[in-house]
Amino acid sequence: MADFQMDPNWLCWDPAPSTPRFTPPPGAVDAHCHVFGPGDVFPYAPERKYTPCDASKEQLFALRDHLGFARNVIVQATCHGADNRALVDALEAADGRARGVATVRDTVTDEELAALDAAGVRGVRFNFVRRLVDPKPDAYYRAIIDRIAPLGWHVVIYFEAADLEERWDFFTSLPTTVVVDHMGRPDVTKPVDGPEFGRFVRLMAEHENVWSKVSCPERLSKSGPPTYDDVVPFARTLVERFPDRVLWGTDWPHPNMTSHMPDDGALVDIIPRIAPSEDLQRRLLVDNPMRLYWGAR
Repeated sequence: MADFQMDPNWLCWDPAPSTPRFTPPPGAVDAHCHVFGPGDVFPYAPERKYTPCDASKEQLFALRDHLGFARNVIVQATCHGADNRALVDALEAADGRARGVATVRDTVTDEELAALDAAGVRGVRFNFVRRLVDPKPDAYYRAIIDRIAPLGWHVVIYFEAADLEERWDFFTSLPTTVVVDHMGRPDVTKPVDGPEFGRFVRLMAEHENVWSKVSCPERLSKSGPPTYDDVVPFARTLVERFPDRVLWGTDWPHPNMTSHMPDDGALVDIIPRIAPSEDLQRRLLVDNPMRLYWGAR
């Protein structure tokens, strides 16, 4: 068994989050969360850029129930690289109440893809954030897309706002549904109607295959917890303009946070501020993730 020591300044997830005041609609999906290890069972990848605290499937499912959600979409964590065993283990333990987004290499076999699909994986994630991974040439990602397209999977992309202009042609050429993590990480000190976020809005307006997760205010905010007021206008803009192409997730257990560890209950209470009507809440939390992850294929 491997003995992993978490990074010395790592902030661990809150073991006692508040109970949200907001009650999610029946069937709500936390559409972005992770499992980490446990490292002595599912070792962290040698090429990882960070070593986290463990965050098990049992702890994730307990949080799901505490927050009032019915299902999870579990995204492969970069600390596990392309070893999806912890993800698959969580999916198989979820009794149909979880789907997954995997990380695969261009050498993945058809048999491996079929096994991931059977476990509940419905997409792959491409990470372009240089402090977390070493991005590959475009051809590398295209080779993977060619392999997953027959399965009906989609692509999740994670990038920073400054990367969008540089990678615009690549992102807009992707033939699958494309889900952008965390609104493309906008600089919330800039105007919501300014040119930088306007480029992201244009991405979604001009390309109907592009979705966005309106998640992670704790990563983007300068005003800080618990209300993250400066992020709300950005998320609400996307929810109101693209109500059928937005998703929401906790991002538990909040990897690589340095300023603070968010209260997951407080994060849930932001939902009615970015999706102010019951109709928008139902689309964001139920209809959209169910269509993308549990729908007919």
